[in-house]
Amino acid sequence: MKRDDEYIRQLLLDLEASEETDLVSTLLISSDEEQEKQYYHLQLLCDAALMKEVQTGVFRMTNQGHDFVSAIRSDTVWKKTKTGAGKLGGVSLEILRDIATAYIKDEVKKVLGISLP
Repeated sequence: MKRDDEYIRQLLLDLEASEETDLVSTLLISSDEEQEKQYYHLQLLCDAALMKEVQTGVFRMTNQGHDFVSAIRSDTVWKKTKTGAGKLGGVSLEILRDIATAYIKDEVKKVLGISLP
């Protein structure tokens, strides 16, 4: 299965918007394609330290995950990030986060007139 960055973004946005702090996702023999996709992407988010599996099949967003979702919340920043990543032929989640953060820092400079490191 390929990593789907759009799916990851929506998963994080949905979890942030939820009243729940945890997301339960288990993989069973009878799991359908959508359940398998969700579980797989949650595991990838754990690999990237954006989510943490606190119990088997129970996931919570980490502080890094919240920072990432803050950076990619804006559709404009997300489109720029995806375009930039596409020019490189695809990038890791860490680089995707760095690209989004760079665009946010550029917006801070434009709006507030200050540069961030």
